[in-house]
Amino acid sequence: MSNETFLISIRQNNDLSDVAVAELRNDLDLHPLNQRLYTSFASMPGNARKYAVNQMKTQVEPLTGKKILFLGSSVTLGFGALGESFVDYLWKIDGVEAIKDAENGTTLVDKNTSYPGDSYLERFREDLKEVLPDMLVIQLSTNDARLGNSAIGEVKDKDFDTQTVIGSLQTIITEAQKKWNCPIVIFTNPYFENPTYAKMVEKTQELSEKYRIELIDLFNNQDFKSQSNLYMVDQVHPTRAGYLEKWLPVFEKKLVKYFK
Repeated sequence: MSNETFLISIRQNNDLSDVAVAELRNDLDLHPLNQRLYTSFASMPGNARKYAVNQMKTQVEPLTGKKILFLGSSVTLGFGALGESFVDYLWKIDGVEAIKDAENGTTLVDKNTSYPGDSYLERFREDLKEVLPDMLVIQLSTNDARLGNSAIGEVKDKDFDTQTVIGSLQTIITEAQKKWNCPIVIFTNPYFENPTYAKMVEKTQELSEKYRIELIDLFNNQDFKSQSNLYMVDQVHPTRAGYLEKWLPVFEKKLVKYFK
């Protein structure tokens, strides 16, 4: 099936937003084999029409009109949720002026990427020069742990090693603070069995204390362990129901805390 025929079908059957359709189109151009996965995800109960972003109503909230930049990979994009992640619900329900800079399979570290300039660090430096956000939200990518192609690294005071996860994070944080002087939030994935990611979370906790930035630690949050398939398509990726019913309340609470 051609990508356009597939997108017409999935838009109608799952009531996909225009933004999600555009994101899936871009992803399928880069990763054509993902069409089979999206077909499987579309039939899951957690991606039913009733969870669609199009079905949500906007409310006047403390977050309305706040420009928030979300930098991440597939979990920020909404890979398991047909391109509709917690970011899209924050946009539709809470009126956030959301900028979702996310790509499937991308890593914090600029090493062994899908294509040149694909990493968080390179996208942050090259694609986001003119953005002036009220807040920066960074996903601690599972891909760095899954691919095993980069060292975790140590928290330093200077000379950050951008070939490590922590060095890349520190570089993004310090450059964002200098450029935008805005609040920064880092969030982790919920728990999944991966010792490398567990160590990354531990080091990120240290990093958040050093820079006094908010860490949304879903990895150690008991409410996110052993979730049903209503909420997850696999160990890493939520469905639309998962983002809407599990993730959104956590993010709303944390982000409102800053803007109050």
